[in-house]
Amino acid sequence: MNLLVMENITKGYGEKTLFNAVSLGIHEGDKIGIIGINGTGKSSLLKILAGLTKPDSGQVVRGNRVRTAYLPQTPVFFEDTSILDYVLAGREADGEAWMDDSTAKSLLTRLGFTDLTLGTAALSGGERKRVALARTLLNVADAGTAANQILILDEPTNHLDSDMVLWLEDYLASWRGVLVLVTHDRYFLDRVTNKIVEIDHGSLYTYEANYSGYLEQRQQRIETSLAADTKRANLLRTELAWLRRGARARSTKQKAHIQRIEELQNTANTVLDRTVEMDSVASRMGKKTIEIRDVSKSYDGRLLFEDFSYTVLRGERIGIIGKNGCGKSTLMRILTGREAPDTGSVTLGETIRIGYFTQENEDMDGDRRVIDYIRDVAEIIHTSRGTATASQMLERFLFPPALQYTPVRLLSGGEKRRLYLLRILMSAPNVLILDEPTNDLDLATLTTLEDYLDHFDGIVITVSHDRYFLDRTVNRIFAFEGTHIVQYEGGYTDYFQSPRRPENQLPSEEAAAKPSSGETVRKNEGRAHEQKLRFSFKEKQEFDTIEDDIAALEERVEALTAEMETCASQYTRLQELMSEKEAAEAELAEKMDRWVYLTDLAEKIEAQNSRMSGNHSDR
Repeated sequence: MNLLVMENITKGYGEKTLFNAVSLGIHEGDKIGIIGINGTGKSSLLKILAGLTKPDSGQVVRGNRVRTAYLPQTPVFFEDTSILDYVLAGREADGEAWMDDSTAKSLLTRLGFTDLTLGTAALSGGERKRVALARTLLNVADAGTAANQILILDEPTNHLDSDMVLWLEDYLASWRGVLVLVTHDRYFLDRVTNKIVEIDHGSLYTYEANYSGYLEQRQQRIETSLAADTKRANLLRTELAWLRRGARARSTKQKAHIQRIEELQNTANTVLDRTVEMDSVASRMGKKTIEIRDVSKSYDGRLLFEDFSYTVLRGERIGIIGKNGCGKSTLMRILTGREAPDTGSVTLGETIRIGYFTQENEDMDGDRRVIDYIRDVAEIIHTSRGTATASQMLERFLFPPALQYTPVRLLSGGEKRRLYLLRILMSAPNVLILDEPTNDLDLATLTTLEDYLDHFDGIVITVSHDRYFLDRTVNRIFAFEGTHIVQYEGGYTDYFQSPRRPENQLPSEEAAAKPSSGETVRKNEGRAHEQKLRFSFKEKQEFDTIEDDIAALEERVEALTAEMETCASQYTRLQELMSEKEAAEAELAEKMDRWVYLTDLAEKIEAQNSRMSGNHSDR
């Protein structure tokens, strides 16, 4: 059942067209993620759906009794009131006064607020976003007709810590209404959505899948479109050759050929999104890096962290996690020398050059031109591809010449964030300290940033709530636990599953109920008789060679793809190569599934052997 339909919507600002005659139907049960690079109009699309912005042409038709609740990317507070009153006022504004405020209090508490009388004027930007999220969710929290409600969220995970993001995931995954959201959190999209709408060069493409399925289907769409481009180019070449030869034919046939050529020439080829081109511009680093010794810090009588010591290694990738307000950003400011610790010290090596990417876009004068904002740092830098001017670097970051001389204030939120990132990299740092770098960056830029960090010849220290980003970029986690900062090896998933993590340990009541040492021995003796896991002879042989098999198949797929590009005009051979490639890809997928199974079995065997070895040593 259609709840809302957009028909032939066109929207633009100035000379820039965001959408051109696009249509979209939103149905009961839809959980839609909106995807597109910064500046393509994701937030504008949400505002049109929410009824806050009118399209230049076209119409939006809502079903009877359909209700929308909207969370903007940057909430605006017009007067100072308590956060509880502000949230409750959201219900009253819709003529449905909330008689019981327990749900509002529960939402605010879950989102990290303890003092609900706190005035909104005293809130930080991140706190305001969380209060606005509570107000928006309250509008649908008591929905007797949730199926007729559309919840529209613009970057809801920004400024939420990992625990809050997990809670919001669970909340939205189980909510019965319709959801339309923009977010850069790829795990969140994978878990919550069942449909992806991509904005691409003024058009909308709909994929009936979550984020993982979207990636596969989008690649298929691009490959099909590119194949059609190739076929059309070959046909056009044949038709032009026919005309140039001056083949004799009746005028009607000649006219038909000319019309067909005009149609082929006027058909637009597939336009692929340009991606941000990042190039390593790090300065040389000496042996001495960053030494942290017995650092402690308090605010307003509250101890944030104490006795933290660590020597950062060259090339290290560190992720910092913890609840909102625990002191993550404070630690970053101490590392950069912007704030002094109460006790202890931070010593930097003489060659250390820090690039500090803060949560706020610092020193960003809205009236300054884009190119001048970059030239303030450097006019020319040295990259692996040679020297590059500020203007050339801006082009690599998707700021064409026409945009370089516009005021910064005219950029979208994501474009400002991308510009700020370029400014940091232009200083050629060898230590990148990134405080919530994924906020407001589109997925394409995030992917490029992750690839850049793979090749960055320096140290990376990042605070992030983005679980995918942490899994992708770091190899060590420092977690704020109480007033201590605890080290874990691996990425976010390794940390989340670690038995050392407090949330994964037995509660004190269960620990107290554990058996005595004599009972423990007997339990261990019983456990020793559990069925022993082991590889079969064939499985062991397969496990020893499967990674080489996968590598060979990947090379085979690459070779077939390359050969297909060289013989695009040879239809018969192209069909053979496509069949071979499909067979190789199918075999590769089967091998990958088998590798997952065998690796999982190997880990279980190792864990069992370790456990049994420990049981014997206890005896």
